[in-house]
Amino acid sequence: MSVLRVMGTETEYGIAVPGQPGANAMVTSSQIVNAYQAATAARARRARWDFEEENPLRDARGFDLAREAADSSQLTDEDLGLANVILTNGARLYVDHAHPEYSAPECTNPLSVVIWDKAGERIMAEAAGRAATVPGSSGIQLYKNNTDNKGASYGCHENYLMRRATPFADIVRYLTPFFVSRQVVCGAGRVGIGADGRGSGFQISQRADFFEVEVGLETTLKRPIINTRDEPHADPEKYRRLHVIIGDANMSEVATYLKVGTTALVLAMIEDKFINVDLSLEAAVADLRAVSHDPSCKYLVTLRDGRKMTAVQLQTEYLEHARKYVEDKYGTDVDDLTTDVLDRWESMLNRLADDPMQLSRELDWVAKLEILEGYRTRDGLGWDHPRLQLVDLQYSDVRPERGLYNRLAARGRMVRLTDEDAVTWAIDNPPEDTRAYFRGRCLRQYADSVAAASWDSVIFDIPGRESLQRVPTLEPLRGTRAHVGELLDRCRTAGELVAALTGQD
Repeated sequence: MSVLRVMGTETEYGIAVPGQPGANAMVTSSQIVNAYQAATAARARRARWDFEEENPLRDARGFDLAREAADSSQLTDEDLGLANVILTNGARLYVDHAHPEYSAPECTNPLSVVIWDKAGERIMAEAAGRAATVPGSSGIQLYKNNTDNKGASYGCHENYLMRRATPFADIVRYLTPFFVSRQVVCGAGRVGIGADGRGSGFQISQRADFFEVEVGLETTLKRPIINTRDEPHADPEKYRRLHVIIGDANMSEVATYLKVGTTALVLAMIEDKFINVDLSLEAAVADLRAVSHDPSCKYLVTLRDGRKMTAVQLQTEYLEHARKYVEDKYGTDVDDLTTDVLDRWESMLNRLADDPMQLSRELDWVAKLEILEGYRTRDGLGWDHPRLQLVDLQYSDVRPERGLYNRLAARGRMVRLTDEDAVTWAIDNPPEDTRAYFRGRCLRQYADSVAAASWDSVIFDIPGRESLQRVPTLEPLRGTRAHVGELLDRCRTAGELVAALTGQD
């Protein structure tokens, strides 16, 4: 494979109520989701989420964690009655404990991931605006960031569909050094050092200080660089879903694009057993934090074979393998997106090695650092000045008129890979080349008949049928517009659709 692979993102948004520091996060998060659902009844239906096929305690290392031993945050298969909306673009908008979360629909390439991830930002901005119009409510502000700088962190997760036959030990071996070093490209930037942000300084990643182990099942405690959750949301005999929890939440389209595009390439090499050099690190967790704490990108990690190199040089090792892999496998018959990812990746690494500040129009952490250094120079501020933390936070504000990233982008000072027309379309419409198309179209077309849905099924409540009708969608590349578009066009009701799918029409 190339960068073309089924993948997607899940983003928990930071939430605050100005003037009410003690506001209940679950309540305010529910207000966000409910406000969007109420205001967009034509676009989203309160069909329940189907938890039946979920198993968040299954570990890729070959065992299931006992429920009584699991932290409550790991029990994502329990319906807690919190706000939960399935959108017509195939996404899920819901409350994940103390945060509103947008889980984007399945995409097949990094550019689509960017589009539907950016659509999530627009949905969140609209939801917050709608919530503020409810009588008696206070304004709620949302931030696409990863920490409150008081010791709490929340995630921006990535998901990649992989072949089940790929040994998990290979995934751990080759992805760990890649994840430790890729933050130089996709870090979001952060004022403060340490989980509570009390250390003075600026670092590349918002998440790095919150990781404690190399491999594990947890996502909120003892966070691992490689997460072992084995919940494929697809045919478990054929697929695994690699659940990546180490990435930052990016505003930059280029950062998101390279984050998922380069990872997809490395996964392809792992699946095809192409990487034949051991890049394992002597101290991966310590290196993860040390790389983040050095915006000059000069810190040297130590490989187990004794070599020392910077994170940029380590990324360059992966880039060189990826170029050779694509050349050997595809020759000149390579798709444009794969070529573009390779070229952008190389350009980024060359400029990071020369002077990271050259990337202030493309990478979040560099753009943020440039803004902060401007304040520091103008006003003589030390890194521990509280105003800098406010600027850090304001960068990720989802409001178009207030967020610093959004204002930079509106002025043409951040490189964009898409445009607002594509993002606006993606707010209401699903990708057309995955099963998200079937899910989204059903929610739009048969809203009154969809009782529930999940990533791998749509459940209909058909008049005249004694039981609910589950339509499984275990193949992520079926249920596309090419596959079912004509069928959905001619089926006026959900009953007609189910009859056609079951051969009863």
